[in-house]
Amino acid sequence: MQIQGTSALVTGGASGLGLATARRLSASGAHVVIVDLATSAGADVAAELGGTFSAADVTSADEVREAVRVAQSAAPLRIVVNCAGIAPPAKVIDRDGNPADLAGFERIIRINLVGTFNVISQAAAVMAQNARGQAQGPSTEEDDRGVIVNTASVAAFDGQIGQPAYSASKGGVHAMTLPIARELARYGIRVCTIAPGIMETPMLAGLPEAAQASLGQQVPHPARLGRPDEYAALVEHIIANGYLNGETIRLDGAIRMAPK
Repeated sequence: MQIQGTSALVTGGASGLGLATARRLSASGAHVVIVDLATSAGADVAAELGGTFSAADVTSADEVREAVRVAQSAAPLRIVVNCAGIAPPAKVIDRDGNPADLAGFERIIRINLVGTFNVISQAAAVMAQNARGQAQGPSTEEDDRGVIVNTASVAAFDGQIGQPAYSASKGGVHAMTLPIARELARYGIRVCTIAPGIMETPMLAGLPEAAQASLGQQVPHPARLGRPDEYAALVEHIIANGYLNGETIRLDGAIRMAPK
């Protein structure tokens, strides 16, 4: 599918993986709509890219619906990338032996999993109305009405101690990828998920350089942290490769996370 002349909606687009993706898609000719919290740098990023900022909480159906409307009004919405998410650590039992704060667990699930589903649902309803190619016979990639790329994590498969909520949320994103891809196939909408490993994002930027280097050395090859633009490059390839559908792709340098 061609990126030029489309609208691309990127959640969490004001920083990290979302920012790198927004920049790459903009450079390839998309009108990028940054979806992030009102307190984010989303307006500045949109101005930099000549795109649009639509402030939204991904768990709000009304706010996401408005962001989708904004995107579709600029150009046909054919690309959606879900990067919004949080990753606060929380154990099942705290250091004093008390049970976990259930509200904290629910918040992570709501933003990472429910928020991703909300964006998919709101966007797919609009993307399904896009014009389709005129290919004859069985559907082909030329018939694509759109592509949705979600963000899981290697924690979906080998979560560490302190990550039960985060792992559950990202495991849910992985698990719903195939059934959603199967459902949306009839509309010519492909759905894939990327499961990044340890990436150079704002979550890690606050760590000392020695700590970041130590994390990078845990990666078999190349022994470093992943770069946001490598995530963005994979998003771009998923968009371009019409046979990628219903798949979760690990982007992790072959790391398998230890218990802690």
